[in-house]
Amino acid sequence: MRRYIRALFLCTVFAVFSGWYFYSKLFNTDLSLRQHDADAGRVHISSRIQGPRMGPADKTAAEKPHWYHRYIMRQQGADSPPSQAEAPSMHLAVVACGDRMEETLTMVKSAVLLSSGSLRLHIFAEEQLHVGFRDKLGSWPAAVRSRFRYTLYPISFAGDQAAEWKKLFKPCASQRLFLPLILTDVDSLVYVDSDVVFLRPPERLWALLSHFNASQLAGVAPEHEEPRVAWYNRFARHPFYGATGINSGVMLMNLTRIRSAYFKNDLTSVGLRWEELLMPLLQKYKLNITWGDQDLLNIIFHYNPDYLLEFPCKWNYRPDHCIYGINCASAEQDGVHILHGNRGVFHNLKQPAFKAVYDAIRQYSFGADPNAGLLAPLEAALLKTTNTYCGKSHALLTKTLAQNLDRVNKNIPPPLGTT
Repeated sequence: MRRYIRALFLCTVFAVFSGWYFYSKLFNTDLSLRQHDADAGRVHISSRIQGPRMGPADKTAAEKPHWYHRYIMRQQGADSPPSQAEAPSMHLAVVACGDRMEETLTMVKSAVLLSSGSLRLHIFAEEQLHVGFRDKLGSWPAAVRSRFRYTLYPISFAGDQAAEWKKLFKPCASQRLFLPLILTDVDSLVYVDSDVVFLRPPERLWALLSHFNASQLAGVAPEHEEPRVAWYNRFARHPFYGATGINSGVMLMNLTRIRSAYFKNDLTSVGLRWEELLMPLLQKYKLNITWGDQDLLNIIFHYNPDYLLEFPCKWNYRPDHCIYGINCASAEQDGVHILHGNRGVFHNLKQPAFKAVYDAIRQYSFGADPNAGLLAPLEAALLKTTNTYCGKSHALLTKTLAQNLDRVNKNIPPPLGTT
């Protein structure tokens, strides 16, 4: 009997300890799972707060931006984390060779003064000019320098024919043809010749990228609006775009689309990529072109007109638009937005109205009163040019500038010695 009682006691003790061990394990496992769930919840919440991920569960996600805004945000984030409050950067490219440094700096100055956002400058220049650019841009007030970032690039052409490309038309002018092959991490940009000045915020031109349809990859103004005085339809010995050709001094470029497109041409029955097209085109037409790379662009878009957006001549106003009387309807209505002093008119007396605008911007001191230091002396100088056709329409040259003078002095301290 005692044996049975002893066996029962041992079984009871074993059952108690087994039950205690089982429930302790179960309790610890439950705590571990709860802790894991809590940690997982914190990670999930943290990623929702810090990251830009959007999905069906994220009801507060912003509307998907336009394609070129998406790209600009990525570019901005390459150097620093993007801020939702910070405006995307506009990319602006220019080429400077020889004695064009001061002219280029004046163009940059006009863009920065009127800019309403952040500018990303791509300056292609001969290497002997790089130190001068760095010194000049570095000497501008800190408040001005905060409006833009810049990169200096050497002049470079693809292939073994660099010397031939460099001497085409003007020194280094054909560099623009190679921007899609050099700036491979840039989606879109505005290219301008060094001999232009902005009279309206450059972001207004940049915004025209949103007007591109699914096939368009570049935007330019026509060479002329009046066929009777146009050059291409009267003198060109090669194909050209449209009725009067295009002028490439101000050009919107979707580099991503240019790199991926196939271009119809008169060299072969199949489409060619941009890099495959340039040199064969030059070899075929180099004895028939007058205006260098601009003529090549005219040939390219003659065969590919659906790739091109035409914007109004007010964005590329040249002496040809007023030398024989006004023939730019958009400038008559809205004023001149970009002044293009081609044929050296910023530096000679052939078109004094153009030179007056250029000199006024070049001589303006950062931080000075924009009315007294820029607009007033410009208007006084323009009144002396009314004996010329372009001078008679001088009001078109100051209309948009006067409307945007509030941007000129934004956050810029006055020069020393002024009040």
